[in-house]
Parts: sequence; C-alpha cells; structure tokens
Amino acid sequence: MEAVSTFTHWLCDLDGVLISDDGPIDGAADFLKRLSVTDTPFLVLTNNSLYSPEDLHKRLASMGLDVAPELFWTSALATARYVHDQRPDGTAFVLGEASMHEAMREVGYGVDRSNPDYVVLGETQHYDFDEIALAVQLVERGARFIATNPEPTGPSENGSLPACGALAALIERSSGVSPYFVGKPNTLMLREGLDTLGAHTGSAVMIGDRMETDIHAGVESGLSTILVLSGVTTRDEVARYPYRPGRIVDSVAELIDEL
Repeated sequence: MEAVSTFTHWLCDLDGVLISDDGPIDGAADFLKRLSVTDTPFLVLTNNSLYSPEDLHKRLASMGLDVAPELFWTSALATARYVHDQRPDGTAFVLGEASMHEAMREVGYGVDRSNPDYVVLGETQHYDFDEIALAVQLVERGARFIATNPEPTGPSENGSLPACGALAALIERSSGVSPYFVGKPNTLMLREGLDTLGAHTGSAVMIGDRMETDIHAGVESGLSTILVLSGVTTRDEVARYPYRPGRIVDSVAELIDEL
C-alpha cells in the first residue's frame, strides 16, 4: 500500500475506529487533530442512524474528540439523499428516531401514512407494533422499501440488541418484499461521501474496523483501505474473507506520524 501521506481525502468509520463503548480509541484525538492541522479533508461515516450530526458532535466532544457536525456522514443522511435523488419531493412513512425524520424533512420529503412513495426504516429503540404493521401493509400496497443499514444487532452493556437489519427482516418476511439497504457495505454511502468531499477514488482511503462492511465497501468502491484492529475484526479473521485490506494497523494511533 502506498504511503498514507499521499491520500488527499479520508473516509473514517466511527465505532471501533475513533470511539468504543468506553470512550475514545487510544490515539483518536491526535489522529483527528493531525488531519485538521494538515488540512486533510475527511468525513466520519456511520451506519448508525440513531443520532444526528449535531448529536454525534456533542457525544464525541464529551469524549474529548473535536469533529464538527458537517464532517459526519450518517446512514440517515445517505438514505435521505438517495430517495431525494431517485424521486425528488416525494413522500415517505418513516420508522426511526428523530434523526431519520429530520434527514427526510431536510430533503423536502413529506409524511404519508396511506400511500407513500417509500417506507423508510432506520434505527430506533422504540419500535411500535402498530407502526411496524402499517409499514408491512404499505409495502404490500406498493411502497418502495428502503432501510438504512443491514446490521441485525447493536451492542449494549447487557449484550446484543435488535437493530435495523433485524426489523427489516421482519418486514420483509411479512410483506414478501426485500429492502434496499443504503448503508455499508453498499458502496452508495461511500460514493455519496466522496461526492460531498469532492474527492476521487484514486486519492482517497477508507479506514474501518469491520471487514464485512467498511473494507468490503471500500474495496468495491475502488478505494484504498485500512483495517484497524481496535474494533470488531481480529487479525486472524481477515484471512476468511475473499478480499483484503490494503493495510492492517492496531489503531489510528499507528498512522499519526505518517500523515
């Protein structure tokens, strides 16, 4: 892999790369500071649609990490942009937290509970059976089914929690219609991020902690890729996959002096 200093734009996953459940990953603050002082454009990507960019900015600030709201690219924002590009000024029935509803409003989408263009599913910790049933019925009537990300579970202090992919499977099984997932490993999210930065694949790099999402999406997008071992994937697991990262490092701390 070429020297990291040659990359002009960076796409960084969030969980497992910059933060963990316990706080910031070692070296994350200095890594972000180094990107800033070298005027290296970057975006922080996350498949999690629970939080708005403003929420994420405050959350990271509480951990001592400085990332401006406009530097976050969430699956909620990516999903909203996708449906707007496909069908401008359309309507949707949205299942998700305020961040998902806000993203849809910002692209001019109205709410329709009877005949929407899309049923849009995001992360939420407050699923309602009546809302789920309505989503199934709307999809059966012809609404296009979009979901922010395919992950079936999310972490908690007590173990795994059902996530977007799990509820998407429930709606799919009930309606017989498969969702279109916008988030990683779909390359769409990365391409939208590159467009936001005004970057090209040949000069950009994707850094993440999951082989099946971050590295998969990066490889298929034609980006250089860096796997960090500070998150989910272990070094021994890498060989199981039919694709490989361009480089493996213990954490972002290993990259600071090379920027």
